[in-house]
Amino acid sequence: MSDVRPFRGLRPRDDLAAEVIAPPYDVLSEAEARDIAARHPRSFLHVTRSEVDLPAGTDPHSPEAYQRARDNLDLWERRGWLQRDEEPCFYLYSLTWRGRTQVGLMAACSVAEYDDGRIKRHELTRPDKEQDRADHIATLSAQTGLVFLAWRDRYPAVSAAMAAAAARPPAWRCTTEDGVEHALTVVSDPETVARLRAAFAEVPALYVADGHHRSAAASRIRAARGGRDGSDYFLAGIFPDSELQVLAYNRLVADLHGHDAAGLRAAIAADFELTDGVDPVPPGRGHWTMYLDGRWVGLRARPGVVPDDPVGSLDVSVLQDRILGPLLGIENPRTDPRIRFVGGIRGHEALSAAVDAGDAAVAFHLHPTGMDQLFAVADAGQLMPPKSTWFEPKLRGGVVVRRLDAREQEAVEST
Repeated sequence: MSDVRPFRGLRPRDDLAAEVIAPPYDVLSEAEARDIAARHPRSFLHVTRSEVDLPAGTDPHSPEAYQRARDNLDLWERRGWLQRDEEPCFYLYSLTWRGRTQVGLMAACSVAEYDDGRIKRHELTRPDKEQDRADHIATLSAQTGLVFLAWRDRYPAVSAAMAAAAARPPAWRCTTEDGVEHALTVVSDPETVARLRAAFAEVPALYVADGHHRSAAASRIRAARGGRDGSDYFLAGIFPDSELQVLAYNRLVADLHGHDAAGLRAAIAADFELTDGVDPVPPGRGHWTMYLDGRWVGLRARPGVVPDDPVGSLDVSVLQDRILGPLLGIENPRTDPRIRFVGGIRGHEALSAAVDAGDAAVAFHLHPTGMDQLFAVADAGQLMPPKSTWFEPKLRGGVVVRRLDAREQEAVEST
């Protein structure tokens, strides 16, 4: 079963939501965050990137930065920009982009289920990033960033319960500068809350799509607090896989590792069929495109190259294991400064432009990793290579916050 619970959300006043919700804290440079925060005094970036209110160059992981985040969150609540629901609620968070809508349930999910593997993960975490999120939660006594979870959309009771909850009008709706329409529906009536809890109890596992460091930090906080103040649960947005859109996560490499263009092509041809003059976007799994020497080249793996393995068969793995590692010397893509990762939202134009400008020597465009592949890797207890998935649209910060305090403990115990 999946234990999902309502909580007393701290959320923007309905008429201020457009001013408060903000881009994710980890997709912005300091300069970008400072620019947005300067133009939007109510932006939630003042909480998630609180160094914007401190002198330039302030360490965002310093005690001063975490304390400023706490002060800002408290201030936003005192001023009424953020208001806390009196009763535990579920929340439906919908995002519509390019004619496609995804609707997720914002809920408190069990840290125990994460710890014992029923909430499944597929990525390694870095201790420094875990510590940052744990320090942020501990100082604020709040979970300000949700963990992006997914479930296999094959449970009729869940679909029906979500549809019934979505029949309510949203508390607010707004469109952000990137063209994404965001909306929040508050689900407070006991009957619908109970129906959602019962429906999700039929789901045997949830999967971390994004937010591995936030979920790991929640586990640390639970251990430190002994489950007090509602720390047995973490803030999550749970979406059906059928509605999620995964884009490619592409690669740029700074140099050819001693090859010239012709030599690299010849080396790649040992494992791949090469076709010149192709469309820059790969047509499906098992296909890649490469921008080299001013042209796009199609790559298709020769028989026997792709292993029968959940991880090894991923297009990102085949590219790494057959080209990036042995031919271009990228042994550890997590740490090698010669490789850069480019989200598919930027399109193939960003890849060719970087190579043409001399900022990279070669680019590789991949087909997106599928949710079925993510599930298969997680079910096998294995880990995906870094930068395997790029989800769009991005979930905004500040949509709903979960405080950790005595009131939240009461809410947990009452449900």
